[in-house]
Amino acid sequence: MSDARSEARKRAVEQLRRGNAWRLYEIVLWIAAVAAIFVLPSKMLLLTEIAITALFALSLDLVLGYAGIVSLGHAAFFGLGAYAAGLFAKYAIAEPVTGLFVAAAVSGLAGFGASFLVLRGSDLTRLMTTLGIALMLAELANQMAWVTGGADGLSGVTIGPILGLFEFDLWGRTGYVYSLAALFVLTFVARHLVNSSFGLSLRAIKANSMRAAMVAIPARNRIIVIYTIAAAYAGIAGALLTHTTSFVSPDVLAFHRSADVLLVLVIGGVGYLYGGIIGAVIFTVLRDWLSVSTPQYWMFWIGLILIAIVLVGRERIARWHTFLPASLQAGIKRLATWRPGVKLKESR
Repeated sequence: MSDARSEARKRAVEQLRRGNAWRLYEIVLWIAAVAAIFVLPSKMLLLTEIAITALFALSLDLVLGYAGIVSLGHAAFFGLGAYAAGLFAKYAIAEPVTGLFVAAAVSGLAGFGASFLVLRGSDLTRLMTTLGIALMLAELANQMAWVTGGADGLSGVTIGPILGLFEFDLWGRTGYVYSLAALFVLTFVARHLVNSSFGLSLRAIKANSMRAAMVAIPARNRIIVIYTIAAAYAGIAGALLTHTTSFVSPDVLAFHRSADVLLVLVIGGVGYLYGGIIGAVIFTVLRDWLSVSTPQYWMFWIGLILIAIVLVGRERIARWHTFLPASLQAGIKRLATWRPGVKLKESR
């Protein structure tokens, strides 16, 4: 029995080690994101929006893709972070990195409180609870004009240089680098989190919470922790929006933000972190292009693409390489399984 346990422990450790190893597509993705600074200098504002949306989608993926909690009100934490960063910059310290920590603390605290409500009831109850929280906060932001500025937004927000060294420029380059750095750091942290024993316990809870409880996994505590972390991530995304635009309004709490981030995950996929990043790239670029080419009907085309994904199936789309010649399929498989320090010819 002890030998079997030791072997199972070794397999689990090896699985976690492989999960934390960098894959080729990850390296290419981050290199492309950095190269965009020099290749696409006129698209800094769009790239900044992609980075912020990706972080927001990553926060939702932590609870939806790993804990199985569906939310229609994740914008509540995004908006709280945006307002916390704006108010902190206006009345306290204008340095943005400090504002990120404040936004994370405020949104994380709100997520901790909301997690006890989310634990109650079924998926439908959770949907309505999260939606209700977001709608209440949006109405509060609209009515408390003496604090939030109401429908006109919070004015007089001045963002200082990052760490007192790097000022925001008119072209948006500093804002993009700032947002990309935050996205990279938080993705790296989330990557290690989900590829740990904690992440494995979340997958067990998502698959079967009753069975997880039978093997002594404290499902309630795990959900509270991951929901709090996800809320803090969403708050940081909202703070990045405030810092890069020097403005915040009740729109950050609007329902469409929760719906958009769900759509981003539908496009990119859930449960592997980079789905939110890939979905943010596709969704934001499509929306930008379609809103210019067909400004009156761009939402129609987005809906049509969503229906096509559902009809065709994500699995079939993900297996696009199976239609290629066998030699190309083998090459793609070797590249997909490559890890730093491993020769391609050794990968199978």
